[in-house]
Amino acid sequence: MQANLTRRQNDILEYLKMSQRRSGLMPSTREIQHYFGFASQTAAMSHLRALERKGVIQRLPGKARAVIFPDELDRGEICDIPVYGNIAAGMAQDVIPEREGSISVDATALGIHRNAKTFALKVRGDSMIDAHICHGDTVILEQREPRKGEIVAALIDGETTLKRYLVEKGQPFLRAENPDYPDLIPVTDLVIQGVLVALLRNAA
Repeated sequence: MQANLTRRQNDILEYLKMSQRRSGLMPSTREIQHYFGFASQTAAMSHLRALERKGVIQRLPGKARAVIFPDELDRGEICDIPVYGNIAAGMAQDVIPEREGSISVDATALGIHRNAKTFALKVRGDSMIDAHICHGDTVILEQREPRKGEIVAALIDGETTLKRYLVEKGQPFLRAENPDYPDLIPVTDLVIQGVLVALLRNAA
């Protein structure tokens, strides 16, 4: 237990760290309320304020659910990643993502290289559920050439989708991680927009 923290405050601090390691996001006050059985979200907020006053967490202004731990700053690196709308994890759809802000993540904890060109997309659909990528999750992708077997955001014949990148007999194609969806074989173009490097669970 850290000095100057009550047992409950220490438990909440460990819960925050566990949630960030698992999903890359801080839990909402409602999730904290339910996890600890508080009567209201106000109680969860009060504990967060107390942790902030004691200097063990720091909430980033203007960034929802963005929290850093000052005692871990030498081991982690918080960075902002732009979010470019949605991507279909179903049948390919003719959608051009638009920027919808950014998310703050611990790049070190997620294994993202410091100089990588990354962006994030919200997942729609269930074609990647066997890879544990679900509707509402957020995928972080790096702009680079894919390797066989990696999960990619791809523009195939003018439509965009999230699938696994495969090559057979020199022919690249895309495969879903759900047997209900067929392979996507490009008729003309296949452009890889990004390669999956991290997954943030939908915390709703």
